[in-house]
Amino acid sequence: MSEMRKHIFFTMLLLYCTQLNATDNIIIGNFSNNELKEWESHSFEGETQYNLVTDAGISVLKAQSKQAASGMIKKQRIDIKKTPYLNWRWKVDNALFRLSETFKEGDDFAARIYIIIDGGVFFWRTVALNYVWASGQPKGSAWRNPFTSNAAMIALQSGDKHKQEWVHEKRNVYQDLKQTFGKEFRFIDAVAIMTDTDNSGQKATAYYGDLFFSTD
Repeated sequence: MSEMRKHIFFTMLLLYCTQLNATDNIIIGNFSNNELKEWESHSFEGETQYNLVTDAGISVLKAQSKQAASGMIKKQRIDIKKTPYLNWRWKVDNALFRLSETFKEGDDFAARIYIIIDGGVFFWRTVALNYVWASGQPKGSAWRNPFTSNAAMIALQSGDKHKQEWVHEKRNVYQDLKQTFGKEFRFIDAVAIMTDTDNSGQKATAYYGDLFFSTD
């Protein structure tokens, strides 16, 4: 094989592998394409307003909450052994303040991403892992939700250090679930987004970029 043919062959192989890896990504939130397909609203208390807006020329999901708690949920079964990494970016105008988030009255967050494993008819078996933008709890901390032991919280950001800045996140959901709940989960059933202020009576504005699962 000539040097030119070798170069062409390896270039095509590299392009093929790049395209193959790209197809491994499972898109959950395609907000940059102005798409909210299959996302459903779910209210707990009042209505957080969710709208697609443009930020720096890119379409993102904006959430505005005033003494309210409602979320957007995307039901999609994901094999987290094959695609364990959840990727996204988010931004808050400001964190909430003076909250004790380990107590019920402080269970509010300027931004949070839910990972949900549906218990089906055994609803009490439903498991939820929350990645949150905290205010009182420090970055890196983890705790059980004050309303149910089947839900756990991990603070990826905390306070106003990065307010009004886009922050990129990447989490190994498979490992986080295993470490948090002490058992292995092969599949998750849904991903949800929520900005909530019902317990504290505060206001919050957050922005969410695209979400996708990847192999690495």
